[in-house]
Amino acid sequence: MTKLYPLKFVPILKERVWGGNRLLTDYGKIAPEGAKIGESWEISGVQGDISLIANGFLEGNNLEEIVEVYMGDLVGEKIFEKFGREFPLLIKFIDAGEDLSVQVHPPDELAKQRHHAYGKTEMWYVLEANDDAKIYTGFNQEMTRELFIKSLENGRIAEKLNIEKPEPGDVFFLPAGRIHAIGKGVVLTEIQQTSDITYRVWDWKRMGLDGKARELHTELAVDAIDYNLYDSYKTSAEPERNRTVNIIDCKYFTSNIIDLDRDMIKDYSLTDSFVIYICIAGSASLEWKEGSMALVKGETVLIPAIMEKIGIKAVEPAKILEVYIREVSEV
Repeated sequence: MTKLYPLKFVPILKERVWGGNRLLTDYGKIAPEGAKIGESWEISGVQGDISLIANGFLEGNNLEEIVEVYMGDLVGEKIFEKFGREFPLLIKFIDAGEDLSVQVHPPDELAKQRHHAYGKTEMWYVLEANDDAKIYTGFNQEMTRELFIKSLENGRIAEKLNIEKPEPGDVFFLPAGRIHAIGKGVVLTEIQQTSDITYRVWDWKRMGLDGKARELHTELAVDAIDYNLYDSYKTSAEPERNRTVNIIDCKYFTSNIIDLDRDMIKDYSLTDSFVIYICIAGSASLEWKEGSMALVKGETVLIPAIMEKIGIKAVEPAKILEVYIREVSEV
């Protein structure tokens, strides 16, 4: 079997009522003029939106097909044992030209029971934020199911949400069950479980692209929401030049930030997982025994689990998010 190599994919662009144009102007995505592109799905195993490979001899094959062929060599032995052909993470760029809906995602147990699917824990890494931008995450006061429903009915739910002022480099971890919304003027990278289950609970009384009010899922959401009040909703993440710094480590994924201006060798010989690089600033060259490739701002690359060493050469100062699954949970 021909050797695996770092894989790039064709971005899956999603037009959204709240979308903007910064993924096109700042992150190299290509779409018809005037399109309001809210999301670019960089790597997806979601049924109906499975990523196509864009480079090398596997070009044109989809992600599910190559997982089926290469199994543990591509994703890691334990990951393949648990997830089979389904790639376990979904990677996105998101541009909020307007406020997104207030929403929540179900945890694994509830998603399995209702949808025969995994839940959706995710994280956001903020890339750009206007001066007046907001991130809505969690509640700002003690909350109950009854108070939540009442706040929806009287149109005052936004007053009950915790609001953060985002800055580039901020990290927000969103365990399944946490109510949230991305505010107008934010561009970010989202890393999440492979799931497209969203319960929309408030949409600012706006109409969808079809001119009709978008569906709300209040009855489903009330059983999925975590009503607890927390001391903090933001994760501290301070990059260190030419080092790999951890920002999130949970049972679904590990995310690190690499900020480099010189060459670096990454050794994955003890990592039984694929590795994803998301270039969020600058540019670099990835080098391995059989070849090399450019990695520029806005690009995402999948490093197969069988590849033990990757060289990262800084063409110019670069920032790269590094994502993998450190340990497969039995749950």
